[in-house]
Formats: sequence, structure tokens, C-alpha cells
Amino acid sequence: MEFLNDLLSELMVALNSTEVTLENSAFRLVLSMILGMMVGMERKRKGQVAGVRTFALISMGACMAMLLSIYVPQEYLGLKNGDPGRIAAQVVTGVGFLGGGAMIHMRGSVRGLTTAAGIWMVATIGMSVGVGMYAVAIIGTLLILLTLIALEVWEHRRRIGQESRVICVKINQVGISAERYKEVLSRNYVQLSTFYMECNYDQLTTEFNFVVMYRKDVDLQSLFEQLRQIAPTHSIALSTQ
Repeated sequence: MEFLNDLLSELMVALNSTEVTLENSAFRLVLSMILGMMVGMERKRKGQVAGVRTFALISMGACMAMLLSIYVPQEYLGLKNGDPGRIAAQVVTGVGFLGGGAMIHMRGSVRGLTTAAGIWMVATIGMSVGVGMYAVAIIGTLLILLTLIALEVWEHRRRIGQESRVICVKINQVGISAERYKEVLSRNYVQLSTFYMECNYDQLTTEFNFVVMYRKDVDLQSLFEQLRQIAPTHSIALSTQ
């Protein structure tokens, strides 16, 4: 029993050491992978492209950058920890490109903002593990999951019975104002979040994309008919964001 206690004590000392060793490096990489996977599983559950593997790799990569940032001055300059932020600071900048790739902007609708924020946050989780802030990294991961899951439930309850959709209206005319369409949407209790307008002067057509929220009991057929009567209409389509 005493041997086991001594072994555990030595292990804890090694894991919490400010020096980069094989033992604490392996532990930190595994922990960062697990924490990244936890966030990735939630994103994959929501059907996002960036899932378990992506988040695990980002977290491990940030952790490894932090380890390297500590190891280089420790090993080659004879300075314990030197400047731990020199290499790791570039992670914050570099991960922005991944976040930008996760966002999709399409005709007034933006998707992937939450995933992009999650990518950035997971990178900082990996950096925290790399520097040995295990408790902070674990708490941060739990708070991320709380934000993604619990706050989503709260938002859903706040708008019970409502759905978010994109209404695309294509008309055979240019120069028409969107205000008349907004009035029809408001009259039918459809909440407008934002809209996108594109005019094609070669073909003399206009396309409106309205990002809206409405209750499930809204009569879409009646709504489309009212929208159609505003101007010569080619088509009206309804899609998810």
C-alpha cells in the first residue's frame, strides 16, 4: 500500500512538473484529446462538419504547440520555461483560419458561428492542458458543453413552437422595394431576422431571401399567395438555414 502511495505521489509530481517530460507530455496530449472529443461529439450531434476528430486534433495540436513553446527554451537555452507564449501565441491566430472555414454565408444566412467559436475555445483548452492547468481545462470544457447544450434548450423554450427558415422569392421585375414583403410577413405573424436582396439587370429579375421565424400554425399557403400578389412572381421556396 505504501509503495502504491509513493508511486501515485511520484506520478502526480511528474504530471504537475513545469518541465516537459515524456510522461507529462503524453498525459497532457491524451487529456487534451479527450476534452476536444467531448466538445466534438456535441457538434457532431448537431450535424456539423467539424466533429469529434476535428475538435480532438485541434485540441491536441494546441496542446503540443504549448508543450513545444515550453520545451524549446527549457532544453536549448537553459532557461526553465523561458517564454511559454512565444510559439503558442500563434495558435490563436492560426485557429482563426479553421474557424473561418467552419462558417458559411449564403444569401443572408450565416451558419457555423457556434462551431467556429467552439474551435477557438477548444484551442485554448488544449493550450491550458499543455501548460498544466488541468482543472481550468476541465472546467472550461464543462462550461462549453453547458453553453452548447443547456443554453440551446433555454433558447428553444424561449421560442416554443417557432421554426427558423429562409423564404426565397424570385420575381420577374427589378426596382421593387422589400418593404411590401416585410409588411406581409409582419401581418402573418412571421418574424423577420434579416434579408438578402439580389437584382439581375440582364434578366430583369430580383431575388429576396428572408431569414424568418414563425410558429408552426402559420398558414404557409396563404402567406405564399399574399407574397405572390405583390409582384410578378417566378417562384417562392422555403428552406432551412
